[in-house]
Amino acid sequence: MSNFVDQVKITAKAGNGGNGSASFHREKYVQNGGPDGGDGGRGGDVLLYADENMHTLLDFRFRSKYTAENGGDGLGNLRTGKNGEDLVIKVPVGTIVREDSTGRVMADMDQAGETRVLLKGGRGGWGNRHFATPTRQAPNFAKPGTKTEIFTLRLELKTIADVGLVGYPNVGKSSILSVVTSAKPKVGNYHFTTLTPNLGIVRKYGQDIVLADIPGLIEGAAEGAGLGHDFLRHVERTRLLMHVIDVSGSEGRDPLDDLDQINTELENYGELSQKPQIIVCNKMDLPGAEENLARVQALAKGMDTPVFAVSAATHQGFDQLMEAAAKMLEDLPPILHYQEEEAPLPEKKQEDDFRVVFDGATYMVEGPGMERLLDSVNFDDLESLNWFHRTLRRWGVIDALREAGAGEGATVAIGEMEFDFVE
Repeated sequence: MSNFVDQVKITAKAGNGGNGSASFHREKYVQNGGPDGGDGGRGGDVLLYADENMHTLLDFRFRSKYTAENGGDGLGNLRTGKNGEDLVIKVPVGTIVREDSTGRVMADMDQAGETRVLLKGGRGGWGNRHFATPTRQAPNFAKPGTKTEIFTLRLELKTIADVGLVGYPNVGKSSILSVVTSAKPKVGNYHFTTLTPNLGIVRKYGQDIVLADIPGLIEGAAEGAGLGHDFLRHVERTRLLMHVIDVSGSEGRDPLDDLDQINTELENYGELSQKPQIIVCNKMDLPGAEENLARVQALAKGMDTPVFAVSAATHQGFDQLMEAAAKMLEDLPPILHYQEEEAPLPEKKQEDDFRVVFDGATYMVEGPGMERLLDSVNFDDLESLNWFHRTLRRWGVIDALREAGAGEGATVAIGEMEFDFVE
């Protein structure tokens, strides 16, 4: 398994809120102590932290489920339940978090050290003290805590860099990175030496310019051929592209064909071909380079793209190249930040929305509020049971059961509870 992973799926869930307590004051010589049930604690949040010491999403291959702690239940004597511990998920800088089902961006962690709340914990339920009234002085029921949803998330790592080095395999991108920065990428005379984006920093005119060596693209990369499809996403954030070509044609390819095919791949992937570009003609120390350089310059003139001739082997031409890049970056927009998207508003559902389904033997009442209704009822307490029946009538459940054909003694199921229908 490669140590570099830049796209994973995980599930995350904030903590449920704790349940409220149905408790009554107990004290010597006090016969009828009032309700003193405490509220449930808040469920823990799920937070993201952009860790500059992480450079891959590999850790998420070994752990893919993340759940914050639930809030504690309320206790007697007006004691509130313990709040659930927040869960912090560390991700590399540049990680975008999307909701898998909709694709919406929930967070873009592009600032080192940034912490952001991704999922909020559930609210704690009220204790029975909140339900005391002049006519109901001893409520023997409380409110359950809010239950939270499980989210399936897609994490994508998009490299944070000012300049992206793109081009065919073995054109010298890694060598160029090692010449102009202190980075020490793996360099070898064979294709796909680079299997991960390598970063380096060069200081020009008082500014730090981050360069990324993007693994080599090949024709068809945008459709998933070779390694290119996996790494084109790392070009998206870059402000400027340095398109490196082997101007000597030492690999047996025409440099102009390389130029055209890589630009085609960038265009097929999206709007990457619209990024400002510098053509870097490498391997000027080899035979045939001068003739091909003239052809590239003639083509680039029509593209209005600057061309620089360099040699990574002899370290020539890089001062002029980096000066030009620094000046271009001064006028370019900042690194792309993906704006968070608000969750679409769900269809408005009332707590008392429900439906009655008859399976031939049982009338099943289903709806978003039914489970919470059951959680709120103490079936051993007559007053709570009466409140349950009144709620069913108020919501129209009894009338709906009649319309569905339920008669005296019919079996009715709400959640896991079954009872006989009584007119």
